[in-house]
Amino acid sequence: MLPVHSKPQPWHPSIAPTNPRTFKKIFPLRVSNTLNENKEANLSKAGRIKRLVLTNEGRTKLNMFPDREFYAFPRFVAHVDDGFIATLTDLYRERLRPGSEILDLMSSWISHLPNEVVYKRVVGHGLNAQELAKNSRMEYFFVKDLNQDQKLEIGDASFDAVLCTVSVQYLQQPEKVFAEVFRVLRPGGALIVSFSNRLFYEKAISAWRDGTAYSRVQLVVQYFQCIEGFTAPEVIRKLPSAGNSGDDNSPFSWLMKWLKLFSGSDPFYAVIAYKNFKPVYD
Repeated sequence: MLPVHSKPQPWHPSIAPTNPRTFKKIFPLRVSNTLNENKEANLSKAGRIKRLVLTNEGRTKLNMFPDREFYAFPRFVAHVDDGFIATLTDLYRERLRPGSEILDLMSSWISHLPNEVVYKRVVGHGLNAQELAKNSRMEYFFVKDLNQDQKLEIGDASFDAVLCTVSVQYLQQPEKVFAEVFRVLRPGGALIVSFSNRLFYEKAISAWRDGTAYSRVQLVVQYFQCIEGFTAPEVIRKLPSAGNSGDDNSPFSWLMKWLKLFSGSDPFYAVIAYKNFKPVYD
């Protein structure tokens, strides 16, 4: 039977956990600030940042107040529609093996993991403790603003998968965050980044706000490509359909298909890459 953690525990790195299933020893990390510091980055446990993807202007937000203030009050709502959530859950069912240890990065009160699958451990991260505490799939969680500090107080090679759902558009230092994710993943571990066309406009970075659906996908692809060690990114798209192409060509049928196409359904995008290699399972 699926274990339910109705009150996931906050995780404090300063407190040594007593549960053997909790975090491993914490290692210090310093991620390269510029391309000229690649030598230092080679000495770190993070993936080496080969190049910077964003310009300084591309990192800016309309709302420049700290993100912790913006997310101070909980939002117990779904940020995408049921179709998007169903597609994402199916993707997790396909790509995440039972018994895996998972880090749900930039998460909220729901993780969209398949209910019937048992994972060894799900650790959550976000900006609102009330939302994270309500997430029944998480065993532990921690609150941290990744735009202020990209270092994850997590041991090397701690997780089989890292998830980032409809949140990548808010990262102002994505290169450093992806480098840290590379560090905490085990070899063969996956980073699954999913997103749609919804966003808090004033909190999205300029490069995302001013982009198109195609350019946003390519932006996430470049985030992976700028980190040495990730496999070639795989892109998955599922766009709203105009309906089945049947033999009914009546005006009413055409109208219904047209309405479905422009019904406001959320398009689904996911970009996936693995640390060092993509595992093959029987």
